[in-house]
Amino acid sequence: MSTQERLIEATRELLWERGYVGTSPKAIQQHAAVGQGSMYHHFTGKPDLALTAIRRTADEMQETAGRALDAPGSAYERISAYLLRERDVLRGCPVGRLTMDPEIIASDELREPVDETITWLRGRLAAIVREGVEGGEFAPGLVPEDIAASIVATVQGGYVLARAVGSTDAFDAGVRGLLALLTPPA
Repeated sequence: MSTQERLIEATRELLWERGYVGTSPKAIQQHAAVGQGSMYHHFTGKPDLALTAIRRTADEMQETAGRALDAPGSAYERISAYLLRERDVLRGCPVGRLTMDPEIIASDELREPVDETITWLRGRLAAIVREGVEGGEFAPGLVPEDIAASIVATVQGGYVLARAVGSTDAFDAGVRGLLALLTPPA
């Protein structure tokens, strides 16, 4: 892995663990096993490196979610695959956790990939729910955008609840409950 790649990956990991404020340039350099000169050779500073890391994390999340959401199957099966996919629940969402970081939220540039990813996810989920409603798989009165928001809220809230109690049970219960509400009528 190149020095630049080590810096990006170290920053991604530290942002997920500590957030932006808790991720110092020194910590990045130590985690990447590079010197200060290497960091500033590749990036203008912490904000530039963080933006690159956040964009990569956001792209990776879209790719991972897209694999489940774009797979063959019914609307319910694809939403179920997204909700039940393997996750490191107790670490939380690497993108969603950034919304709790005041420095990220205060910066339009750093917040942009986070917002784009959540907007993409909600849009993709709404399109799938719409397919399910139009195909008679889901109740005709469902509002696809509202259901998409509920799915994202369940996942993000499930991460928070699981982390709060140190168990994946709360996340799993939220997913099971949401899937039960979405279960196609018999």
